[in-house]
Amino acid sequence: MATAPRVGTGSSRLEATSHESFLRHARFRWLKISTIACLVMVIGYFAADVQPRPNGGSWYGYTLGTIGALLIVWLSLLGIRKRAITPGKWSLKAWTSAHVYLGLALIVIATLHTGFQLGWNVHTLAYALMMLVIASGVFGIVVYSSLPSALSNNREEMTQGQMVEAIQALDRQLHDAAQPLDRAHADLVLSALGEDLFAHGLWRRLSGNYPDCATQAAIDGLAGSGASDSAVGKVEQLLVRRRSQLERLRRHMRLRALLEVWLYVHVPATVALLAALFAHILSVFYYW
Repeated sequence: MATAPRVGTGSSRLEATSHESFLRHARFRWLKISTIACLVMVIGYFAADVQPRPNGGSWYGYTLGTIGALLIVWLSLLGIRKRAITPGKWSLKAWTSAHVYLGLALIVIATLHTGFQLGWNVHTLAYALMMLVIASGVFGIVVYSSLPSALSNNREEMTQGQMVEAIQALDRQLHDAAQPLDRAHADLVLSALGEDLFAHGLWRRLSGNYPDCATQAAIDGLAGSGASDSAVGKVEQLLVRRRSQLERLRRHMRLRALLEVWLYVHVPATVALLAALFAHILSVFYYW
């Protein structure tokens, strides 16, 4: 009796791989490689025949320094690598996984390279910049691991453009509903309608705090006026709906800003690190 062929095994494996996080890539392959490499270097540090202990000027220090410098240069190439999408062992996901775990391994490599001897010099500057780059990278990992789901939940299947369109639709209703109002109340509504949704800077978006919100000011002004006619009540209801839509859009912009802001530290710090690393290497060869 013929055996039925197994259908879908390859496709299901491919689908599972495509949904795999870069942190878990290939069953934590690069985490294992980095951990083993760090253990070997720590053992080598204590086993090296250098008195009183290995430092940046010893043969072991030079070895670790060379490894660390080459690793820093390779890690900085991720931005270029992102422009080439390729499958296989060196896919972008594999490269990113290696970038993360080998970047963390730099903490051990560079610290052992210094021999725990730090001072006010270009060498320590390079070390400090490296730690800043790694710290900002860790922040980026945490952000990308936690915020996308919050961003998706906040959007409720709406794009940013659709959120803006929903507010603009409410604005048209508010403009018409505000026609019967007196001048003082109409000015409050016009102030809310004239507010630029994207005028606030990065820090305001990150904080999510808008104390000068014109929409909230209009709601407070209408509620505190004591007017009870139907026109004022309708406008107030529309303003409350507008505030709700604004809050969703602002949460969206805040989450997007959190996803991007770490790059404002990570990328410039990486450039500064490469410059400091060059100065560090140049000074070492000059005084060698």
